Amino acid sequence: MSHPSRQLADVITLPARSLGGHAAGVAGSAADQVRVWTANDVDDWGRDNGFVDRVWAASRLRWNVSVGGAQHVPKRKGALIVVNARRFALAPVFAALAIGGATGRPVRFVGRPDVAPVGPMMQRLGGLLPIPREVERALAADQLVVLGAAPHITNRTSGIVDHRIVGAATITKVPAIPAATVSVPLRRSARVEIGAPIRLARKRRGPLDELETADALQHHLDALLDELGGALTGTPLDWLPFNGIGGV
Repeated sequence: MSHPSRQLADVITLPARSLGGHAAGVAGSAADQVRVWTANDVDDWGRDNGFVDRVWAASRLRWNVSVGGAQHVPKRKGALIVVNARRFALAPVFAALAIGGATGRPVRFVGRPDVAPVGPMMQRLGGLLPIPREVERALAADQLVVLGAAPHITNRTSGIVDHRIVGAATITKVPAIPAATVSVPLRRSARVEIGAPIRLARKRRGPLDELETADALQHHLDALLDELGGALTGTPLDWLPFNGIGGV
């Protein structure tokens, strides 16, 4: 039989050992959650799928986004999706996130800068340099790429579409698709409306093909904006949750 003092010591120390084991388990679980939250799954272009999913989940605290016309997006092949943009807004980024959420496919966007720290962060979101050759490589690899038209003060009309980037789509023979982005100021609602792929009445060769395709994309974007009412959009400050201003 053990000495009474030893029994008393066991009574005192056993709960402490149990509590220490529980605390260690909680700490281990929290560490596992942090590892899941910060896990990286980076593809060949530097897009971090886990990071994109987290940003998209956070953005839905601010917006209730609907995507129309997703059936126009190829299920497996590449496509160039051209959206309208408002000055100082981040429409191509937001459209890429929304279309990716609706289609279940990774979607990239054109326009990341090649300077730190913004460039690497935008690359993790799927940003490509605004260089035709880089866009061409992505489209040839069956990727979906969003290109923003030249920004305007409002979204009642779209801006000029860069024919050099459109040329990457004509070279790789992937669809060029217009998509209008609109939101309602002071509300959570926002919409991305994807139109049908552009089909020219007559195929051209060389630069004329990309120029006419770019013009057709701008024309169809204007038509989509007319149908949606041409709602105004916000600035990068609108990306902050709960600030009460619309922002695609």
